[in-house]
Amino acid sequence: MNRKHLLISLLSITAMAFGFISCSEKVASKPNFITKPAPRTGVVAKIGGVEISEAELLKGAEIDIYEAEMKVYEIKYNRLRALVLEKLMEQDKRKKGLTNDQFLDKYIASSVKIGDKQIGAFIKERKIPAEHINKEFRQRIARFLEVDAKKLAVESWINKKTGKNPVEVYMTKPSRPFFDVVIGDNAPTAGKSDAKVTLVEFSDFQCPFCAKGSKILGEIKKKYGKKVKIVFKNFPLPFHNHAELAAEAGLCANEQGSRFFWKYHDKVFGDQSKLAKDGLVSSAKAIGLDGKKFTACLDSRKFRAQVKQDMEDGKASGVKSTPTFFVNGKMINGAHPVDVFSELIDQELKK
Repeated sequence: MNRKHLLISLLSITAMAFGFISCSEKVASKPNFITKPAPRTGVVAKIGGVEISEAELLKGAEIDIYEAEMKVYEIKYNRLRALVLEKLMEQDKRKKGLTNDQFLDKYIASSVKIGDKQIGAFIKERKIPAEHINKEFRQRIARFLEVDAKKLAVESWINKKTGKNPVEVYMTKPSRPFFDVVIGDNAPTAGKSDAKVTLVEFSDFQCPFCAKGSKILGEIKKKYGKKVKIVFKNFPLPFHNHAELAAEAGLCANEQGSRFFWKYHDKVFGDQSKLAKDGLVSSAKAIGLDGKKFTACLDSRKFRAQVKQDMEDGKASGVKSTPTFFVNGKMINGAHPVDVFSELIDQELKK
């Protein structure tokens, strides 16, 4: 039976099943939910005299709710930007008799020209194999580059128009959820111990996205120096077969000094193909660690309990994947651009 006939059969069976259920007298009734005003603030439901609080409802779903709220906010914000563009074009005296697209091409993006040079640079940057390149493919690249260039032109034009007369926005951006993150006494750190901002990362040495996260930390260190205290916590994922031992290796490096940990951190993330024991030891020697002490530490598994505790601390703070960051307790899930971190860090530094 081909896929089309299989799908039709499944749909038919499903329809028959629903028909049978709807005609049956033994059909199970749905749970009885009645929507009504809450007896007081903070209560979302009651069953058998037992109340369910809003805090219970949100527990464990904080980041999911935040991300959903952000999606709604971004839809509204992008729509707002489009409306601002329309209003600004309407206010321009040159707009008379022109459609929005005509005005865009004539006055906003008139300098956008995509030629062979730009197409060639794109192909080289993306390392697109020569056998994939043909006339149609080059046209697709040109259209992509044109759209991208026009977006930048629009951004520049709006910035210029609103430079002295900024747009007043009355929408409130959703707040990131706050978590009381446990740092512990022996976590690797960088920066001043009394810094106004503490950035905690839960990471996995075998995770490719965490390798990007390590570069983000480097950029933050360079930008903020000792203004931000950085704390590294281990969260080896169970499907990464070398991650747990690598986590212990990092703590063995930290045992010989925090500066060695960060050197080891950069070394391991710089080449994630060397995460078996021999590679971990080799990396330790390469950055100047005492090889005998490091190997003895690794063989003893003395930091295994600390790695386990890091994971428990992470789970208690809502960590589900790596890398996950907390800026003064506010979660950033994933290896986002530095600007995302800077927005939070700058806010905290101003407090």
